[in-house]
Amino acid sequence: MKIKYFPDTDTALIVFGEKEVAETREINENIYIDLDEHGVLVSMTIEHVKKFASLKDVTYEEVSTSSE
Repeated sequence: MKIKYFPDTDTALIVFGEKEVAETREINENIYIDLDEHGVLVSMTIEHVKKFASLKDVTYEEVSTSSE
């Protein structure tokens, strides 16, 4: 997964996979998702992202489902 931020447009692009985009759907006026030919999420675009999230605080945590 990759997150790209474009400060000139305050847009974040979250890329989940490298498949070719077959369809783009508008979720609302600021969020769009790209799907492959099988309807699997490829990427998400969030416009005006600073209104919704703080990109300086992006973290990743993998949570184990087993009891270790």
